[in-house]
Amino acid sequence: MSRSLFWLSDQAWAAIEPHLPRNQLGARPVDDRRVISGIIQMLKCGGRRADYPPEYGPSAMVYNRWNRWSRRDVWTGILEALTEEGWVAETSQINSSYIKAQRSAGCANVGPAPSASGLCRMF
Repeated sequence: MSRSLFWLSDQAWAAIEPHLPRNQLGARPVDDRRVISGIIQMLKCGGRRADYPPEYGPSAMVYNRWNRWSRRDVWTGILEALTEEGWVAETSQINSSYIKAQRSAGCANVGPAPSASGLCRMF
């Protein structure tokens, strides 16, 4: 089975690397470029942890890195630095076409759900 995996380009890595935390306590660090490529791959495809490609390393390690850096606002700092350097735009868009909404989300009704014969009226 052939997969299309994401790998950071040399230019992208050169822009990101100076903003990564250094001198961290704990086990010997693994290749940050491989881990960040794995994080981006999973964010792009929306995959489950069980579907994580082994080419990026152990899924628990990548998840822990994502979680730890999220709590310490490392990702926010990287994004702000890349925005200042012109790598990413200040604004972004989110495609939410796949998100499910409640049945009455588009209605202006406040109160009990409409009956089967009385559909929500927008106007």
